[in-house]
Amino acid sequence: MKAVVTRVTRASVSVDGEVVGELAEPGLLVLLGITHSDNKDNASTMARKLHELRILRDEQSCASTDAPLLVVSQFTLYGDTRKGRRPSWTAAARPEHAEPLVETVVAELRARGAHVQTGRFGAMMTVESVNDGPFTVLVEV
Repeated sequence: MKAVVTRVTRASVSVDGEVVGELAEPGLLVLLGITHSDNKDNASTMARKLHELRILRDEQSCASTDAPLLVVSQFTLYGDTRKGRRPSWTAAARPEHAEPLVETVVAELRARGAHVQTGRFGAMMTVESVNDGPFTVLVEV
């Protein structure tokens, strides 16, 4: 499981022109990828890491500041571009495996008291963000 995490001043995700998730205040935009070997333990660990990640201003976390997170599933994080010009998606988990784990990460974050918005799994989404810093990290479990 891996996530590209960006500190943002605001962000949103839309499907067919309708906003389905939005951060109107500073927080974290999380692009979350799932691979075949990921499980609920990985999801729980990822949720903890995301909630406690100290990349907000003054080395704060969402846990310490109550900052929100916008979680968007992103199978393309497991694209392999080592051969040829067309990425291979074989390392990305199939939707029936990935979707429940994305939902588990979100549920675990909410169980920790985090304010979480989401995209729509499997949909063609438009993601907009205003990066703060910019500050982006890769989190892997």
